[in-house]
Amino acid sequence: MKIHSIIIKATILAAITLSLSGCWDHKELDDKAYVIGIGLDKHKPDGNLRVTYLIANPEVGSQQTSGGANEPTQEIVTLVADDFISSRNTANTVVAKEISYDLLQALIVSEELARDPDFIRVIYSATKDREIKRSTQFIVTKEDAAEFIKNNHPKIESRPHKFLELMIERGQETGMIPEADLNSFFRVTEADSDLYLAIYATTKMAEKDGMHSTDDDLMAGEIKVEGTTANAQFLGSAVFKEGMMVGKITGEETRISSLLDNKWTTDDILTAIEDPFDERYKLSLRISQKKDNKFKLITGKGRPTIEIDVPLFIEVYSDPSMTNYAKNRDKVKKLKKSLTAAIEKNFTDFIAYSQEELKGDTFDLSIPMRKEFATLREFREFDWMHTYPDAAVKVNISIRFGEFGRQTKLPSLEEVRD
Repeated sequence: MKIHSIIIKATILAAITLSLSGCWDHKELDDKAYVIGIGLDKHKPDGNLRVTYLIANPEVGSQQTSGGANEPTQEIVTLVADDFISSRNTANTVVAKEISYDLLQALIVSEELARDPDFIRVIYSATKDREIKRSTQFIVTKEDAAEFIKNNHPKIESRPHKFLELMIERGQETGMIPEADLNSFFRVTEADSDLYLAIYATTKMAEKDGMHSTDDDLMAGEIKVEGTTANAQFLGSAVFKEGMMVGKITGEETRISSLLDNKWTTDDILTAIEDPFDERYKLSLRISQKKDNKFKLITGKGRPTIEIDVPLFIEVYSDPSMTNYAKNRDKVKKLKKSLTAAIEKNFTDFIAYSQEELKGDTFDLSIPMRKEFATLREFREFDWMHTYPDAAVKVNISIRFGEFGRQTKLPSLEEVRD
């Protein structure tokens, strides 16, 4: 009996020892080449893909830079392959380290490929590879993705992974670009009720006549920028319907989409709008949402009606006409009335554009509308994608003002210039 007990203990001890020695497949950090971005383009001669790898150098910018202080921050490799999964082995013919997607941040696709009807066959490869996270950001470029990656030369933040992270994070906070990850793409595409928005970017600037100084109603490449900053612009959205790109919307229209969607969080929207007291000037506003939107669907024998109540919290940061809103309640009422009418018009015009041109909504409207149906079958029979373009949509804007700047009262212009 005693011998039997000893054998059992020895067996358990051996099993524990073997389970703790599972480091045979362990690899050091510097044994892998970490891909930060994957660029995808059409390869016209044979219908394959041109895959571009943006590989970050993990040693650059770290605390211990003695070994890689003089090394480049990134490596770029472009090759022709059947897909971006099997291309990893092909890339290892020129890259010494094992290609890894563990730290992949962005999937960068050219507009030409995104508009191809077979693009959905390409993108769904991302669902198969376990290393590709669903949180990977989805970017569409005006030019080829390979050209975008090669021409993007950030100045201050030269590390490619940090540059992409900061550009996308800040752009989404201001509402200039959408919250666009692969998980949302697959969810929206498979639901087949709404349109999906991807980030639109370019390093290809428009002609001088087509460029502007400051305005959010523009696309990437149309903002006039001078100096020594990075030459990549992230602005606006690429619109996808049923897994294929069907159009583009500007930064302002992307912001409208974010304000109409309760799932988006855009707390730092700064914009300018015409001063109701002097049309020569514009007021600088900070727009945010403290409360969720309310949605209502009215169905009957005729066309369905959708009512959307949008509460906005607005802070006025400039007063170029020196109206002194803090002193005059009547002028505040006139300002509220003017802003309400202007914002409602912008929202209504964009919704009309989405119905007539895009044939779908860009703000996940089908999600709050589902509660208007008793069963999922009723919602599917309603056929939201085909019903929305013919619906009557009414937007009601309600405005609540915050402070009128840090210094709410301004001196009288006549007194200053007396």
